[in-house]
Amino acid sequence: MVNVLSLVKIRDNDIFERAFRRFKKSCERLGVLAEVKKREHFEKPSIRLKKKREEAKKRNFKTKKQQQRY
Repeated sequence: MVNVLSLVKIRDNDIFERAFRRFKKSCERLGVLAEVKKREHFEKPSIRLKKKREEAKKRNFKTKKQQQRY
């Protein structure tokens, strides 16, 4: 588990919406929401491996398809 703190410094004449947008972008870059969604429900290790393999197949298929175009 990764503990990451997302900080946004508010400038002198900064409006709330702009600061909040910067905060959301920094959270997105750090992968906070993805981590929360991933840990929302317990996933058995076998299911996790199966998903990992499927993602690898998709990546390989995509790269092969791109290579064939050129």
